[in-house]
Amino acid sequence: MSSNPAPAGGGTPSNIFLIGLMGAGKTSVGKMLARRLGKTFYDSDHEIERTTGVRIPVIFEIEGEAGFRARETRMLADLAAASDIVLATGGGAVLAEENRKVLAAHGTVVYLRASPQELWQRTRHDRNRPLLQTPNPLGKLTELFAERDPLYRQIANIVIDTGNQSVSSLAHRLELRLAQFCGADPAPSPTDRGQDTTCAP
Repeated sequence: MSSNPAPAGGGTPSNIFLIGLMGAGKTSVGKMLARRLGKTFYDSDHEIERTTGVRIPVIFEIEGEAGFRARETRMLADLAAASDIVLATGGGAVLAEENRKVLAAHGTVVYLRASPQELWQRTRHDRNRPLLQTPNPLGKLTELFAERDPLYRQIANIVIDTGNQSVSSLAHRLELRLAQFCGADPAPSPTDRGQDTTCAP
């Protein structure tokens, strides 16, 4: 887990970035959390689709994963520059060091963690996941988990194991954890994490 200190004060962080593998619940939990906190919600994958006019699998097919990752990096930089948002990132966003630095510098990072088996149960009927269009999607998820879990933990201020909880329960639990995080001491220097990590009352 990131060793960056928590912002001082009460309330919630200005920007909240949700990370985790596909199927972890970043979009559904993020939408509900944003409503509860009065923030604007964004999904980086959806924003890429909106700006390009095509679905993610089409981008993978035409430009390959490398082309998609380049678009993802540009989109994350744009979104992270906003304020008072909840952002659901793509599962592979943490692969690029540049992305990890941007997320850690501009918001409070929350890792929604789930086991490969749980993720497979949630994504097995989803055809909009290019990386899972393989004969053994559970094996692929296990491989991705082993690769990415350390990267998620590297920048996460908060780690939440999602288990079988409902979206509402997870959003409520996360709201409480964020409030605790904002009340933590000691107070950081303004240069520790960036301007958008301050806690709003």
